Amino acid sequence: MAMPEQSTLGFKQLRVTDNLEQLMDVLPPQVRKRLEEQADVEDLLEIVMDLGREPEARFPLRVLQLSDIAIKAEDIQYVVQRVGQFGKDNRAGIERTLHRISAIRNRQGNIVGLTCRIGRAVYGTIDIIRDVVEGGRSILMLGRPGVGKTTKLREVARILSDEFKKRVVIVDTSNEIAGDGDIPHPAIGHARRMQVATPEQQHAVMIEAVENHMPEVIVIDEIGTEQEAFASRTIAERGVMLVATAHGNSLDNLLVNPTLSDLVGGIQTVTLSDEEAKRRGTQKSVLERKAPPTFDVLIEIMEMDKLAIHHDVASIVDKMLRGAPPRPEIRVRNPEGEVEVVQPSDFIERQEVSTSKFEHEHEIVDSNPIPAIVKVFPYGVSRNRLERAIKELRVPGYITKELQDSNAVITLKTHERKDIGLLQEAKRRGVPVYVIKSNTYAQIAGAMRNIFHLGPSNEEEEALRDVEDAVQLLMETGEVQELPPQSSFLRRIQHQLVERYDLASESVGTEPYRRLRIFKP
Repeated sequence: MAMPEQSTLGFKQLRVTDNLEQLMDVLPPQVRKRLEEQADVEDLLEIVMDLGREPEARFPLRVLQLSDIAIKAEDIQYVVQRVGQFGKDNRAGIERTLHRISAIRNRQGNIVGLTCRIGRAVYGTIDIIRDVVEGGRSILMLGRPGVGKTTKLREVARILSDEFKKRVVIVDTSNEIAGDGDIPHPAIGHARRMQVATPEQQHAVMIEAVENHMPEVIVIDEIGTEQEAFASRTIAERGVMLVATAHGNSLDNLLVNPTLSDLVGGIQTVTLSDEEAKRRGTQKSVLERKAPPTFDVLIEIMEMDKLAIHHDVASIVDKMLRGAPPRPEIRVRNPEGEVEVVQPSDFIERQEVSTSKFEHEHEIVDSNPIPAIVKVFPYGVSRNRLERAIKELRVPGYITKELQDSNAVITLKTHERKDIGLLQEAKRRGVPVYVIKSNTYAQIAGAMRNIFHLGPSNEEEEALRDVEDAVQLLMETGEVQELPPQSSFLRRIQHQLVERYDLASESVGTEPYRRLRIFKP
């Protein structure tokens, strides 16, 4: 596929190195003196001090030996006495800074090595994913150490708490996100921080945060155990947005990790019937996703300024289990500091098709900017189904019994055509009226998605995934493929997607079993 033209998304970031002087103050004098002579000291990444070896300073492109004299036990103690207390994870900090000092111990528990890592607050670092963060879906970040995962978590917490006024709680196991000491670093904005006594208690503090402090967003660094994965799922099921990092470099790594694969839905072996195996063109035993993923979006941080975004984890995992390689959206920050999309994802293209059709299916009479909380007045529409849609879509809305209290109305096309006075009154008051064709859950949920500017529904996504699976089998076997029965609306979307693959399709059968047949023209 030809590479698309690059599109600009973002702006330049502002890099801030804070409190470097405070880190210098805890270093032995000979080490500090040599560091201060370096013109690029602002780019310093970490300082390594091991007993019996010369100290080193590590920069992005070089390693500098700081002294010809090997580190002595007195040098180690000089640093230890000037930093915070080391926890069970062998990490300490300097109060109200983001620097981290990690210890290496011998068998007797004595410290014989130190890694002093520079902590930086980088403002603007999430411009490259700001639109994803604003979407309100749970986000999981992966990447090797040092590529900026924690820095991005810190900035996400600040943006959501300060700019979007959300209730954000950070579960800070090693005080790496919000710094050492009882007063959190200002880089997290108005987000609240819960410290964790020992790493083994992180999962318990995660649950405590939800039960005691009513957060809208929880930020977690380094999910690494089965208990933490389970706690994450529990939090997500309660409607709280999660932003977290996990051990692993890519979605492939996570999928085969038995401890953490639950974060993306997990894997199970399923035995198909003879008929289903023949339809799919596969063996009877296949791998399938076990459950809905805990995180909706997965971001692989490939380099500091280059990342891959999987916008729909559920569909991506399903494709991977069927042998299709994922095609994430790839974004980079160019030398001018602007963000560019160098590879769009299949999800974005599908969403454009589905959303355009969705707008035609659900007629909107009038339109206003979406308020913070939507009070919906249903006229002739099932309240039970509307309540279910609000709950399952996790949107900030509720049902009102009075038209004058509402800022959105949902009604049936049959009522709208009758020119009912109540609906006319809503239009005169400037309240948008959303018109649906039938009183089904799918139609009501579709209207709610329209009100909150959400993407395509699960039904639409599944219908599009059926097309992709069938196209892949058609390309491999050359055999005509038939899809499961769908409504006329979903069949129209499927026809459009088939056209994008330069294939032909037709609708066959009678309602309610009418379905698509896909073949080579």
